[in-house]
Amino acid sequence: MYSISITAVLLFLFFNLTYEQDIDINGGSYEVREHGLNRPYPAVFSTANSYWHLTGNTLVTDRYVRLTSDSQSKAGGLWNTIPVSYPDWEMHIHFKVHGTGKELFGDGFAIWYVKDPKLMGPVFGYQDYFHGLAIIMDTYSNHNGPHNHAHPYISAMVNNGSLHYDHDRDGTHTSLAGCESSFRGRDTDTLVAIRYQNDRLTVSTDIEGKNVWKECFSTPDIRLPTHYYFGFSSATGDLSDNHDIISVHTYQLESSEQRRTEDRRNIIPDAPSAEPERPHIDDPKGSGWSALKIFFLIIFLIIVCLAVGIGAYYYMNQRQYQRTRFY
Repeated sequence: MYSISITAVLLFLFFNLTYEQDIDINGGSYEVREHGLNRPYPAVFSTANSYWHLTGNTLVTDRYVRLTSDSQSKAGGLWNTIPVSYPDWEMHIHFKVHGTGKELFGDGFAIWYVKDPKLMGPVFGYQDYFHGLAIIMDTYSNHNGPHNHAHPYISAMVNNGSLHYDHDRDGTHTSLAGCESSFRGRDTDTLVAIRYQNDRLTVSTDIEGKNVWKECFSTPDIRLPTHYYFGFSSATGDLSDNHDIISVHTYQLESSEQRRTEDRRNIIPDAPSAEPERPHIDDPKGSGWSALKIFFLIIFLIIVCLAVGIGAYYYMNQRQYQRTRFY
């Protein structure tokens, strides 16, 4: 009897200690549970000591954390409450963007590593002129003029608090790098990986259900401080979509002795290879049509054609009636 009790206690302690340990994924790199999010979500958000904070219209279910639903004029955020104390990290996000719209939908969501969490504003639901890093998962082209890429589009922006994100230009004036990625409305799992190590930022995707990462872009000379916060946000306007976060896995990567001992708290976010900010210039009149304008124009033309057809039909019937009476 006593041996069974002792065995049970030892097993309990073993599994408890095993659970509390971080997971070694690749020679000195560990998963940090304080910066992760997994089911069951109610258990995550039901305690006062939760590592995550919700803002705006964010909704928690047993299957996902929904930043915005497929409704107009919604905004929401999901923010980690623990600052990142290590200089090199990697984050894997399992997400899903979907909705009822076939041609018109938007706008996407953003993944943040910023100084000031939990704020709301015009940049995919977060404040403009931020300090830190933004990975923009953009699903709709707001740019009326010609684009050199299609949407959905993944891009990065590093900001020291002085740059404006130009939503009307999809942030192209301040974009660091990017790639096209058809992550919206897929039947397969959609994941994105963000890796920051030795001042190099690498973003990869796995959206085809093959469990293989495909590099989107990799950019060196990115200076980011420690003790910033991870977060996610989204906003809808006239167009909408469901923007869901399903899981988050964050890993502390192996760092050199110099990077581990360096005080990186006060580093100013910097990306020397980023394109310099350009002033916003409005599109010339008649330079292009947005998809929304084209949609309403098509509807208008259909209504006009129907009205003309009905009028012609009525006119011909009247003529036929008059001829019948004459004879």
